[in-house]
Amino acid sequence: MENFYSAERNVQILVALLKAHGIRYVIASPGTTNINFVACVQSDPFFKVYSSVDERSAAYMACGIASESGEAVVLSCTGATASRNYVSGLTEAYYRKLPVLAVTSTQNPNRSGHLMPQFIDRSKQLADMVVESVLLGLIKNRNDEWNCEVKANKALIALRRHGGGPVHINLETAYSQDFTLRELPPTRQIHHIMPHDEFPELPKEGRIAVFIGSHQPFSPELTAAVDDFCASHDAVVLCDLTSGYHGKYEFHQALITLQFNWQKDPIHPHLLIHIGEVSGDDSMNLLVPKKLWRISPDGELRDRFGRMTHVFEMEEIEFFKHYATGGEPRSSYLETCQQFHQQALASLPELPFSNLWIAQQSADKVPEGSVLHVGILNSLRCWNFFPPRKGVTTACNVGGFGIDGDVSTLIGASLVHEDKLYFAVVGDLAFFYDLNVLGNRHVGKNVRIMLINNGRGTEFHNSDHPASKFGAEGDPYIAAAGHYGNKSPELVKHYAQDLGYEYMTASTKEEYLAVYEDFFSPEPKDRPVVLEVFTDSDDESDAIHMLRNSMADSSGSVKQMARKLLGTKLTSKIGKFIPH
Repeated sequence: MENFYSAERNVQILVALLKAHGIRYVIASPGTTNINFVACVQSDPFFKVYSSVDERSAAYMACGIASESGEAVVLSCTGATASRNYVSGLTEAYYRKLPVLAVTSTQNPNRSGHLMPQFIDRSKQLADMVVESVLLGLIKNRNDEWNCEVKANKALIALRRHGGGPVHINLETAYSQDFTLRELPPTRQIHHIMPHDEFPELPKEGRIAVFIGSHQPFSPELTAAVDDFCASHDAVVLCDLTSGYHGKYEFHQALITLQFNWQKDPIHPHLLIHIGEVSGDDSMNLLVPKKLWRISPDGELRDRFGRMTHVFEMEEIEFFKHYATGGEPRSSYLETCQQFHQQALASLPELPFSNLWIAQQSADKVPEGSVLHVGILNSLRCWNFFPPRKGVTTACNVGGFGIDGDVSTLIGASLVHEDKLYFAVVGDLAFFYDLNVLGNRHVGKNVRIMLINNGRGTEFHNSDHPASKFGAEGDPYIAAAGHYGNKSPELVKHYAQDLGYEYMTASTKEEYLAVYEDFFSPEPKDRPVVLEVFTDSDDESDAIHMLRNSMADSSGSVKQMARKLLGTKLTSKIGKFIPH
C-alpha cells in the first residue's frame, strides 16, 4: 500500500514523531473526525493497526498490548462521546503506569459551549486518568508549528518519563480531504535524557556556548565543572546580570550582539547549552543557534529559542562533569568574543546623559562584595551593556518580569546581611509603584537606591519600541507620563529626608560625577541613601540608538568615505583591512 498522508500539518507532525519515538501499535475506532489521522497510519507500513468499534474495549486492549509487549500503544477515536469510553481503560493504565496514548480527534475547540453537534469539551481531565494532556491545534504559521512540535514531543516523552503512564492528545482537524502527500516533511524530535541513559555525542565541529538565564548562586563545584567543560570544548559562557556565574569563561555578550549593523557570524554558536531560568537579555534573541540542549532537574521542555533537540533531566553538575574530557585547555572562542567586545568599547561615542551613560561611568565603581539590583527593561538593558566587576552580585526581578516589587526585593535581600551594601537602580514608574517600602521600619543603613527619573516609562520612547512612533502622543496613556509630581525636584527629596534617608540628586553629567563616588563608596553610612537622577527620555533613546550603531559607525563610515573617494570597485579590497 502506498503512503498517503493528510495535508493537515499537525497530523503530519504527530505521525512523524510517533515513528521517531518508535511507537507502532495503533487501535483505531471508526469515525469521521479521526479520518485524517487513521488514513495516515493505515497506509504507512511502519504502524501495526488494529480496529475496535467499542472504545472502552479498545482502551483495555491497549492495556493488554502495552503490558505484554512493553511498547507504547496509540488509541484513536472520533468526536462526540467516543473518548468518554476510554476513561475506565485509561484509569487502569494510570495506576499501572502503562504507556497508552489516547489521540482524540476534535473539531475546533472554540466551538465549545455553542451547541455544536458531535462536540464535547475535553479541556479538563480526571486526576487519575492521564499524566499529560495537550491540544495539537491546526497550524497556520511557523509559530503554530513550533508549538505543535513541542507539545507533541512533550506528550510522547511523558509516556515514559517519571515511570510513565497514559497520555492524552486532543488532535484538531478541519476535515481536509487532501491525502496526496507521499512523504512526511521533516519534524523535529526532542530527546529526553536521564542520568542513566546513553548521552549523545557533542558536535565535532562548530562553536559551543553555554547560556545561563537567571540562576541561583553558583557553588564552587558547579563553577569548576562549567570551567572544565568549556576548557575541554573551547566553549564560552554567555551571561547577563542575573546569570550568577563568575568563572573563567564568563562573557557578557550584549554590547556586541545588540549592534544593529554588525554581523554576528564570528561569535554565533552552533550548539547552545541552556541552563537557568528566565532571562531579560534581549541580545540572546539575535544568537539563535542551530541546535539547543536544555539542562534542568525539572526536565521540562522549555524551548526559548525554538531549536531544542535534547532535554537533560538532571543536575547541571552531572551534565558538565560527564562531558568534560580534560586535556590542554582551550579558549580561542572566548578570546574572539573578547576581541570584538574591546572593539565595541573602543568605538563607543560620547553618550548623552542617561541611564546608559550612568551605567558606563559607574559599573566599575560598585564596590566589590556588594549587591546590585536593577529594575526590569531599561535599567536591566543598560547595565547589561556594562556589567559590574567580578565580586559584585547582581539581580533583577525577571521571574514575573513586573515593575511592582523591585525596591521591596532589594530591601528584603538587604535584611539578610546587614554588613553588606545593597544598591538598586530603578526607573521612576518602578520606584513610585513600590514607594511604600521606603517607609518600612526595617530598612537598614546598608541600602542605597538610585532613582532614574525621566517622568514616564522611557521604554516606550526608545526608537526601536513599537510605541515610539506615537511620540509625545504616547505619553498620556502608553508611557504613563506626568504622574508622581511630573519630575518634581522636591517630592522624593522631602519624602526621603522625612523618612531619615540621605538624599542626593543630579540633573547633568557634571552633577552626577560630583556625587556618584560618594553614593558608591564602600564606606558604611549612618543611614540609607536615595540618589535621584533626572534624565530626559529623548536622551535615553538617543543613547541606546548611538550605542547599538557604534560598531557600524567605526567601520562602516570608513567604507562609505572610501566609496565616495575611490569608487565602489576599490572598496571591496579596502574592506578586507577594516575590522568587522
